[in-house]
Amino acid sequence: MQFQRHGLSNEELLNLYKAMLKPRMIEEKMLILLRQGKISKWFSGIGQEAISAGVTLALEPEEYILPMHRNLGVFTNRNVPLNRLFAQWQGKKSGFTKGRDRSFHFGTQEFKIVGMISHLGPQLGVADGIALADLLQGNKRATAVFTGEGATSEGDFHEALNIAAVWSLPVLFCVENNGYGLSTPTNEQFRCKHIADKGKGYGMESYIIDGNNILEVYSRLKALSKSIRQRPRPLLLEFKTFRMRGHEEASGTKYVPQQLLDEWAARDPIENYVQYLKEEKILTEEMEVEIKKDFIHEIDENLQLAFEEEQIDSTESIELDDVFKEFTYEEITATEEKSNIRLVDAVSAGLRQSMEKHENLVLLGQDIADYGGVFKVTEGFTEAFGKERVRNTPICESAVVSAAMGLSINKMKAVMEMQFADFVSSGFNPIVNYLAKVHYRWNEAADVVIRMPCGAGVGAGPFHSQTNEAWFTKTPGLKVVYPAFPYDAKGLLATAINDPNPVLFFEHKALYRSIYQDVPDSYYTLPFGKASLLKTGDDISVVTYGAGVHWMLEILENHPEINADLIDLRTLQPLDLETVYSSVRKSGKCLIVQEDSLFGGIASDIAASVMENCFQSLDAPVRRLGSMETPIPFARSLEDLYLPKRRILEELKSLLDY
Repeated sequence: MQFQRHGLSNEELLNLYKAMLKPRMIEEKMLILLRQGKISKWFSGIGQEAISAGVTLALEPEEYILPMHRNLGVFTNRNVPLNRLFAQWQGKKSGFTKGRDRSFHFGTQEFKIVGMISHLGPQLGVADGIALADLLQGNKRATAVFTGEGATSEGDFHEALNIAAVWSLPVLFCVENNGYGLSTPTNEQFRCKHIADKGKGYGMESYIIDGNNILEVYSRLKALSKSIRQRPRPLLLEFKTFRMRGHEEASGTKYVPQQLLDEWAARDPIENYVQYLKEEKILTEEMEVEIKKDFIHEIDENLQLAFEEEQIDSTESIELDDVFKEFTYEEITATEEKSNIRLVDAVSAGLRQSMEKHENLVLLGQDIADYGGVFKVTEGFTEAFGKERVRNTPICESAVVSAAMGLSINKMKAVMEMQFADFVSSGFNPIVNYLAKVHYRWNEAADVVIRMPCGAGVGAGPFHSQTNEAWFTKTPGLKVVYPAFPYDAKGLLATAINDPNPVLFFEHKALYRSIYQDVPDSYYTLPFGKASLLKTGDDISVVTYGAGVHWMLEILENHPEINADLIDLRTLQPLDLETVYSSVRKSGKCLIVQEDSLFGGIASDIAASVMENCFQSLDAPVRRLGSMETPIPFARSLEDLYLPKRRILEELKSLLDY
């Protein structure tokens, strides 16, 4: 291994040695503790220390790093207190996740570290969002994100690189190619000779770096990070290295040829560097012993602090309270001036006024800039706010959701238009596994709203007509809003954008241009978790939302003999069950109508809750009504057959006659 000092002082060269040695010694201690049963799992980075240390030291302290589970050197070289790291690995309170997540699955704003999730890919898009926020805020900063060669096969990798290239984002995509994805060698993962070759397809610069040579890593990263601060652009960096231990300790290394292990053992980044330092008379045996003694003392001292800490304890209320970031709703009342507008106009007006209110708000979506979006919600927005804040995205939902998360991490707000709610399946992972869980895991807000044009009634077929709110009401950590009227849509959208928690905001396409209402011209907010009682009656309670509200209004108008409470839920998470209970206790009968197919929908949970809480008041079984258990068909006659609208009156009469 050839070392070139690149003008570094003796002190700097010694610091690089310490930067690698400390995580190595911690790992060796952790392997002992693992065998003793004092920690539950370990993902070893032994043999790869030069990459984490070199990259981290090349960046400025205020620049974000997104490491993975073999990047202990990122944490130690950002000076994260060892007692807190050790407590994290033991699930103790002074760790970073209150015992809710393990090992390196955490982030910390204090040290500008954003940890991984097990799905790996989304953090690449998060780095895009962080870098975009730096550009928009005028910060000349780089962002570094780590991944392994295995994760380069994931769609998120390709989406994130494409976005970074198109938007010229200053991201260092650091790929640690250690030869194996768990037990799968690289020749079974991809056919290109080098991962760096993949950069060509995105018009990106790419570099191959000897990941076991600390001086090469540090000097190259120092120069490259400086370069992208001055001329923002992404770089794909492939670090050639090797994993000397198993994917995690339980998996072992029996699948690795011994010859390969021997070859890479001879290229150990620390042993080779120590030899170089001694040859250059920069490090002596005595110095080496003293440095190791200091680290042993520091490690043991901090381990003792972690061991002495009590096992974590909690309560149901504490756990529930931490699912969402605290949000104090601010009621802003509207002025008296009103205009009779459609639901689509109300959404657009609410979005425009929020853009004016929040200068750090960025809109993301396909075709939303000059074209104005497929539903023209953002028409004219680029003239008003510029293309920096109203951004067309490539067709890659997953990385865009992740980028929205990155914007939030770096002090901005994001609203993403999911062109059709159906397409959210392509961005499902970062929504339910990143946005939904991030506050509960490490106290980070996901200040993201995802607009969801949804619903049937327009003959759009199976891929443009779903109302898939049940995918998200099931996931703790997400708020779900589903307005049926222009007035509600505008006020609830304002609240959704003010709320620092992730919100799925459903907008029914069939209502966009068919429903008019007098809506205040000024900015105003409406509270989440408060249903609207649209009609009152003593005979039956009808609970619904979205298009179901208008179906019911039509039926009740045509049948004045039916005396019903009509409840529009407006928000599904949080859900105003008290209004439902109060109505059912009065009427004794309850029908819940949803557009979604019946099984597993929110109507089922409402019905169960009513049975559990209002059983003694009921005069009939709670009834649910939803669409057929089929995909949504295209032909109008088939769509009408699919939807529950034509069956509502019969169900109402049956329940009233019970």
